[in-house]
Amino acid sequence: MKDLAGKWAVVTGADGGIGIEFCRALARRGCSLVIVSVTVDPLRQAAVFLENEFGIKVFPYTLDLTDPHADSMLAAYLGTRNIDPDIVINNAGIFSFREFADTSDAKIQSFIDLHVRATTMISLLFARRFKQRGSGRILNMSSMSCWMPMPGLAMYASTKAYIRVFTRSLHYELKDYGASATVAAPGAIATSLFGLPDHLMKLAVGIGAVAKPDKFAEKAVSAMLKGKKQYINGFLNRLAIFFVGITPTWIRMQVKRRLLDKGITK
Repeated sequence: MKDLAGKWAVVTGADGGIGIEFCRALARRGCSLVIVSVTVDPLRQAAVFLENEFGIKVFPYTLDLTDPHADSMLAAYLGTRNIDPDIVINNAGIFSFREFADTSDAKIQSFIDLHVRATTMISLLFARRFKQRGSGRILNMSSMSCWMPMPGLAMYASTKAYIRVFTRSLHYELKDYGASATVAAPGAIATSLFGLPDHLMKLAVGIGAVAKPDKFAEKAVSAMLKGKKQYINGFLNRLAIFFVGITPTWIRMQVKRRLLDKGITK
């Protein structure tokens, strides 16, 4: 599936970051795109960039995925344009680092609506189509944090864990019908979020502890197109899963006391 000319993909959270890199990875293969985000101007700018850079068709669709009817609205939008996608990437997500009891009700609901409900219902929308058609690819974004029951990550890690288990199960259900669902669980990605000096960021990328967004997206898309059930970037990240699982309580409590209790939250 290196050549996706004539095919369509839906990518959520596509106005920047890893989302735009997913779009570029698909566009390089000739795939036309429906890009979805809650933004307006950044999404339109992304569409113009992708069309000019790759010569493909791109439709930007501004949609709040926390809306309980988001999946129906997306289906209606695709129907009005007579687009029947071959690929869907559920990339949209939110993050916060804060104790659960100190997190607002609205933020907690957003985690559930975006990571659980929207991912589930959009996957359902396309899983039914792909099962009937006998082909199709779904890529859902989890995180390395899904193996990390750490203080400050209660909502983020638990909802990402849901995405991983849900998608792995869906993969096995779709396999007999010629379709697939792949879960990507990235570790650290090389963005300004970490605030590392350039030489340390370069070292971290070199040893595989941190991935470049474009490299991660390309490999995740390749895994999806091959029908893989899961993609975790980097050997160190895969190794870390074991060590995170045996992390003693006192280390987890140090994370809480040194970061959360001192107000270093997002």
